[in-house]
Amino acid sequence: MSASVSVEQYIARQPSLSWRRHILRGLIRWVGFGLLVKIKVNGLENIPSSGPALLMMNHVTALDPGLCMGAVTHRFVIPMTKIENTHTPLGALAVWWWGAYTVNRGEIDRKALTNSIELLKSGQLILIAPEGTRQKHGLARPKDGMAYVATKADAVVVPTAISGAEGWKEKWGRFQRPEITLTFGKPFRFRVGGRNRIPREELSEMTEEAMYQLATALPNPEARGVYSDLSKATARYLEFIDT
Repeated sequence: MSASVSVEQYIARQPSLSWRRHILRGLIRWVGFGLLVKIKVNGLENIPSSGPALLMMNHVTALDPGLCMGAVTHRFVIPMTKIENTHTPLGALAVWWWGAYTVNRGEIDRKALTNSIELLKSGQLILIAPEGTRQKHGLARPKDGMAYVATKADAVVVPTAISGAEGWKEKWGRFQRPEITLTFGKPFRFRVGGRNRIPREELSEMTEEAMYQLATALPNPEARGVYSDLSKATARYLEFIDT
């Protein structure tokens, strides 16, 4: 998404991007899933078929967003991506073709937050990595932006756990296909009690509870990082839903 495009223009463009997304998703599935990786997908039924929904993803490798974009076929995943991905010709082309939107990670990017909220309010499915950057040694403490966006849009949050993608470059170098598992965990909404403004302390508690749900969806305990002790998981602010 170009910086010169307004949020309103970006939201209005979404239906016209469908044919491009169909083509690229087909390529991801045909080339990526057919030739480059072996992928097992669990819990697709946990993603609502319509309405505002947010995939909350752990982030370990550069493959992660593409895996989610290819795995979900009953609707399109719209990822938030770092602005640096537009600094190379191939990255800029991919962001433009799919119609992803960018975020400046070194600051509170108000436009990225607004894009996220308005996409959700228009009924889209977005992808956010709450930790903000790749974490090679397990889950780390995130920022509260994901919870802020989800509460503002009353969105369903789906924990999205990726495992097995580590070391994919080395495996390709040995002509091996990484065996990757993508698990969509139990969906939930945050309990807000009808309030429009949530205190920062509560947003932080919501974020912590959500991260434990993401940790629960990760099959490898070592990948859970600072959320490895699942006995500390609470659900005071979570309302689990059936899809």
